[in-house]
Amino acid sequence: MRLVLVGPPGAGKGTQAEFIAAHLSVPKISTGDIFRANVSQGTPLGVEAKRYMDAGKLVPDEVTINMVRDRLAEPDASEGFLLDGFPRTTPQAAALDKLLADLGTALDLVLELVVDDDEVIRRLSGRRTCRGCGKIWHVEFDATTRDGICDRCGADLFQRDDDKPETIAARLREYAEKTAPLVDYYGAQGKLVGIDATGPVEDVTVRAIDALRSYGG
Repeated sequence: MRLVLVGPPGAGKGTQAEFIAAHLSVPKISTGDIFRANVSQGTPLGVEAKRYMDAGKLVPDEVTINMVRDRLAEPDASEGFLLDGFPRTTPQAAALDKLLADLGTALDLVLELVVDDDEVIRRLSGRRTCRGCGKIWHVEFDATTRDGICDRCGADLFQRDDDKPETIAARLREYAEKTAPLVDYYGAQGKLVGIDATGPVEDVTVRAIDALRSYGG
């Protein structure tokens, strides 16, 4: 199965991608992993991407799409894959459709993790990171024994700037503007399936796999 996972920040895409990819026995492919691999290996695309990143600029779509093309052409993706974090915009989605057509295939399904903004803010703003070991805790879902102190190493916990409510709200606005239109794009193709992404991780995984089974996954 060839699958794309979409949803707002805090929807649990990374976690669910791991479980779903394992269930389908396909590689989980994220643009972050692709970028890191190309940069660390010093590929021509990696060198080009690093030039933009070092300058604090966004990597152009053309570079990203070429990296995705190379990754999808690898043997382990021949029978299927799960894309996490790509596409992020409708132009990228159109480019992905063309890329797959050039490879003689197409997406089977796009799975949307549906969660409202208030729940996203609750999830992300409650995260606390350990200054010592880097473990991420949550004031509500995974609290430490002592407030503000890591149970693992005893170091102080802090709230990252990315986890502050005002930053999360800005990320949600950007998602609504740039990525949410993918829902209409793939809905028009008849490939979109939405699932409720609230509740325990295990429950969301069950809903996702049940949805995939309905489509032969």
